[in-house]
Amino acid sequence: MKKAIISAKGLCKSFAHNGGQVHILTGMDIDIYEGDFTVIMGASGSGKSTTLYALSGMDRATGGQVLYNGDDIVRMSEKKLSALRHGDFGFIFQQMHLVSNLSLYENITVPGYLNKSRSAADTERSAKELMEKMGIAHIASHLPGQCSGGEQQRCAIARAVINEPKLLFADEPTGALNKKNTTEVLDLLTELNRKGQSILMVTHDARAACRATRLIYIEDGRVIGDLDLPPYEQHEEKSRETQIGAWLASMEW
Repeated sequence: MKKAIISAKGLCKSFAHNGGQVHILTGMDIDIYEGDFTVIMGASGSGKSTTLYALSGMDRATGGQVLYNGDDIVRMSEKKLSALRHGDFGFIFQQMHLVSNLSLYENITVPGYLNKSRSAADTERSAKELMEKMGIAHIASHLPGQCSGGEQQRCAIARAVINEPKLLFADEPTGALNKKNTTEVLDLLTELNRKGQSILMVTHDARAACRATRLIYIEDGRVIGDLDLPPYEQHEEKSRETQIGAWLASMEW
């Protein structure tokens, strides 16, 4: 039986607008399981990115609860949330948010140095290993502006996993990449998942969704579809695309 790493009940998120309230999430119930490569999809404005930010504590929900290790993220102090984001959670975004005047190596090591539970030597060793794995060791001293979008995103992935997070959050991580770089980034995420990394990714790209072991479809701030899939295999990609395409059509995507 799968174990939930995060469990949300009655999750709500609203914004004040023109004297009224705009409701994005409306009482969502959702569990994210250990070891899954979970992908959230939905039409523009459906609340998929808002869900990711609410589950991760990047943005505080306005109602409901998000349980992680028995604690409610919605009611956590900012200090405890900060520690959670520096340790147990990792983040990858469409825009890489690398520090422009730091080298790729320095961008990767900074989160490790901020994590007081590990030594500087351990951080530096892990950073070098990750850069080798991500294929960017030869440009370790380069600044982000000297690198391609794909190289920058591989650096961002290494930065996100330097502290061995329990859950990796990815918001449209291939949205700004070309086809070749998209494939390389998806291959890296797939390999991380095969080695046990739990991943929660938001995407609008059906091709990226093929890497999922679980697909969740959101509409008007609620989960309306949930599809389990076997681990991704490249030789089965076409049949997988067909299956996912039919499922998304049934969701009226």
